[in-house]
Parts: sequence; structure tokens; C-alpha cells
Amino acid sequence: MAKKTINLESTAISNLANLLNDDFANAVELIYKSKGRVIITGIGKSAIIANKIVATLNSTGTPAVFMHAADAIHGDLGLILQDDVVICISKSGNTPEIKVLVPLIKNAKNKMIAITGNISSFLGQQADYVLNAYVEQEACPNNLAPTTSTTAQLVIGDALAVCLLELRGFSSTDFAKYHPGGALGKRLYMRVSDLSSMNQKPQVEADTNVKQVIVEISEKMLGVTAVVEDGKIIGIITDGDLRRMLTKSDAFIHLTAKDIMSTNPKRIDDNAMAVDAKDVMESNGISQLLVEHDGKYAGVVHIHDLIKEGII
Repeated sequence: MAKKTINLESTAISNLANLLNDDFANAVELIYKSKGRVIITGIGKSAIIANKIVATLNSTGTPAVFMHAADAIHGDLGLILQDDVVICISKSGNTPEIKVLVPLIKNAKNKMIAITGNISSFLGQQADYVLNAYVEQEACPNNLAPTTSTTAQLVIGDALAVCLLELRGFSSTDFAKYHPGGALGKRLYMRVSDLSSMNQKPQVEADTNVKQVIVEISEKMLGVTAVVEDGKIIGIITDGDLRRMLTKSDAFIHLTAKDIMSTNPKRIDDNAMAVDAKDVMESNGISQLLVEHDGKYAGVVHIHDLIKEGII
């Protein structure tokens, strides 16, 4: 049954491409040129789909508002402003609420787009543009529960959103503005300095004795310290370097930072994107990265910082 459901719905979705016509292009153009918002309405399962399409439009640069068809005829019509475009979603296009709502929208002179599986319906006949969401049958064995039809409505909504996104030249930077709290957004706007500035700044000089190096790494709790000269990075010492030192010699108290440091360590500018730091760490198999600002040592970014922010 699961395979049958998936195959049935995928076939119906594929057929939607054959139903696209000038009305779809004109509807996209109407929304793109509109000075108002997109008001999307429906009832039942179509209302749930309407909510999702609203969310997709809002997150991709097209202001949209959901209005439940039943609530609309009991006061919520006040949501619709003069320049708004209304999208009505209904499989049959003949539900009682839609039949009451549509004339009211028409009287207000708002342009209306229908997403319906029945282009000959009341809604299909009254709308300015009709987006055909016809499906041959529901995945429900009784051909009753909205399944294939609501999936088709959802795909039409996605197609609208993506076309509008392309027309607006909506970029990854724009996406980040609308998704600042999510992991995807952080990948697009978070910089290395946002992470390194929250950490302590472990550093020693070349002639610092090993005991003090160990203390510095332990106190700053990043498993690493930079070796710095005149503010510039000349090396790095990790807790791994300390372990290797201990396996090689029992007499290490006389050693200094320059004796055990690794020269020419991997580093990154503090203005670089955090996702770039992730790439450097992954490609080099390291978990810490020294950070520079204008060529001077500025701190450390740790792989745990990236994990915490959802970048990894």
C-alpha cells in the first residue's frame, strides 16, 4: 500500500507539468508586480496546505498571509487590503464556504487566483487565473481522504514560490535574512569572529617553558594554544603535541614552546564564513583553527563551536 500510494502520487505530480498554461505564468506575473500581499485561503485540508504555501512564500521574499475561508465570511475579510492578491485553494471548487467567499472577493475588486482540481467549478469560473491541480484519484483506497489532491496543491504552491524567487533574484544572502535562527541561515551569515570572540584566547611565546604551556592549554580549555611573536602566529601547540612529547621523553621540563610547536599552522581570517572554517577543519582532519585579524592572532575557533551552532 505504501508503494502504491507513493507511485500514485508521484504520477499525479508528474502530470501537473502537462497542465501548466498561460494562467500560471500570468498568475506569477500578477503576484510579482503586485504592491500588496498574497492572501491564501482554503478550508479543511486545503487550509493546511494554504498555511504551508504562506510559510514558503514568506521565507522566499513574497509577503503572504493565511485566511481561513470559514473565518473570512465571519469577519476575517478585513485582512484583505486593496492591493492584495487572493489565492483560493479548493479541490472541488464548489464548497459552500468558497461559494460565499468568492463573490465577496470579487466585489472588493481584488484579483483572485484559483488552485483547484476542477477548473469547471464555481471557483474555476470566477477566478481571474486558474491553476489546474487535477488528480485522477486520491491515494485513499476509498478515493475520499484528501491525499494526492493536497500533495498536488502543495506542489503548485512550491512552483509559484520558486518562480517568484527567481524573478526577484532572491539570493542566499536574502535567504539568511529570513532564516537567522535556523542552521541553514547560520551557514549563510555566521562568521568566524562570531564564534572565536566567545572563546578564550590561549597564547604563549616561543621561549615559554613547557609547564606554562600546559597551564595555558588547560586554563583556556580549547585543547590548543597559539605560539605568538609580535602579535603574529608562528606556531601552534595542541594537547596532541603534548602527549607526543611525553611519549618521547621523560625529561621535558627544560623544553620551551618552540621545541614542540608545529610551524605554519592552518589559520583563517576572522571575517571568513563559519562554514569555511568547517571545510578547512574537515579537509585537514583537525578540530581547532587559529583565527587572524589583519594578519595578527585573534583567537581560536573549535569544532565544538560549529556543532553547537548547527553548522555541522
